[in-house]
Amino acid sequence: MKLITFSGPPSSGKTAVILKVAAALKQKQSKVGVVKFDCLMTNDDDLYKKQKIPVKVGLSGNLCPDHYFISNIEDCVKWGLKNTFDFLITESAGLCNRCSPHIKDITAVCVIDNLMGIHTPKKVGPMLKMADIVIVTKGDIVSQAEREVFTFKIRQANPKAIIMHVNGITGQGAQELMTILMKGNKIATLEGRKLRFVMPAALCSYCLGETHIGQDFQMGNIRKISFE
Repeated sequence: MKLITFSGPPSSGKTAVILKVAAALKQKQSKVGVVKFDCLMTNDDDLYKKQKIPVKVGLSGNLCPDHYFISNIEDCVKWGLKNTFDFLITESAGLCNRCSPHIKDITAVCVIDNLMGIHTPKKVGPMLKMADIVIVTKGDIVSQAEREVFTFKIRQANPKAIIMHVNGITGQGAQELMTILMKGNKIATLEGRKLRFVMPAALCSYCLGETHIGQDFQMGNIRKISFE
């Protein structure tokens, strides 16, 4: 089975792109499954079910979505193998732009949209800078010059990635993306593999449920601004 990790900021078009790619894979007689990770709620599983794509949803609740992802991804792979999928696609929450859900030697995709500011690629963390493929969406509603500048900024942030434009509504570019994904590595397990980048740091008093403000209530992994 080939595992593909999709990440990207909220509302960048991850689900729309995955739906178009999954449809293209199904035309090639490939069996596709999806695991949707999110924080509080999602209706995206309904979209997958309408396309008859097997889907599981994982909601992290008050946990960091990245930590939730890495704690569950091996079970996701086991579910995919049990269902004899040719492709298992995971879609991360990607809420803080710091997320790092990419695994070494596993095809990693980041979706980002052309409506964000031109400096956004610099602000996005490992989910863009460590991706193999960066998908740019919503390029049909900006000028050619804006597309080229945005692509250049992505290239500065991630010099090695393949940069592609995909239209999540019409599906333009999905066939080309599918061709690249089909070249990915097959896996039987993730045990022993490593993330491409460390997870966001945690374990402060607020992680453990503290709600009071003030230095007396701050313990653990705390970082302060210097005002000197």
